[in-house]
Amino acid sequence: MVRVALALFGILQVVLAANKWIVPGAVWRDTDGNVLHAHAGGITQNGDTWYWFGQNEEEGKPLFSGITVYSSKDLLNWKNEGIALAPVNGTEIGPEMVVERPKVVYNEPTKTWVMWFHADNSSYGLLGQGVATSPNITGPYTFQYTLRPLGDFSQDIGLFQDDDGKVYTLYSNGDSDPAHDNKITLLNDNYTQPLKEVYTFYDFDLEAPNILRTPNMYYILMSHKTGYRPNNVVYFSAQNISGPWSIQNYITPMGTRSFNSQSTFNIRVKGSKRTSWIYAGDQWATSRDLYESTYIWLPVEVDDR
Repeated sequence: MVRVALALFGILQVVLAANKWIVPGAVWRDTDGNVLHAHAGGITQNGDTWYWFGQNEEEGKPLFSGITVYSSKDLLNWKNEGIALAPVNGTEIGPEMVVERPKVVYNEPTKTWVMWFHADNSSYGLLGQGVATSPNITGPYTFQYTLRPLGDFSQDIGLFQDDDGKVYTLYSNGDSDPAHDNKITLLNDNYTQPLKEVYTFYDFDLEAPNILRTPNMYYILMSHKTGYRPNNVVYFSAQNISGPWSIQNYITPMGTRSFNSQSTFNIRVKGSKRTSWIYAGDQWATSRDLYESTYIWLPVEVDDR
């Protein structure tokens, strides 16, 4: 069982002035005092540093103005490292295109950082995945190509690296029949191409997928499709990534709409005595005011029994 807890919320608000706490839903600023824009993103740890990639949704920018990256030693104070992936005119990542939900993983054999993202056009008719690479975690990343995984459509994308080093993409395959499915697909050894589907959640029609891994279980978190309006995020559990997966359950009490958030990624924090998890969600503003969107980070309670 996995549950997102709100027990600390009141405490987090009280101690905001001490600048020692993550405050769910508050405006988050980087170390320069500017609003942090890393929406619908992903976090990658390299050594003792965390890197947060996300969509740059600053006011007045074109549809795609770049994927930002921030670095932090403590998950609280974030330094703006600039634009990791910039628009490229005349390609599927031009400023008039849609580039969403970036996720980054390191490929040891090729010594390369690989970024995956949802690649689309303004009418959401391209329905693909994009790949970019860099020798440096902060970039700049070089756009390689877009693809439809194993010939299928793809919308919201997640990325999961298992303890054995294998990497999987998680994605929904669109809104038009015969789609409405959610898939887990194994990547090749270079993490640059889909290799095979390992599981399909038929007819669930969910989005914003990410996997939380404990020593005993896999939990995949996914959101219902309600545009930029929050809903009750669900999870499925399995002992093997290829299934069988359980029936869906809610990660928060019914009616809370996941504390007004949409799942985007989770963070595994390994301490000296225990391992903890953080649920990271987007608290979206309207589609016309995405630059005002904030973030919901909350502790996750996990019980594998």
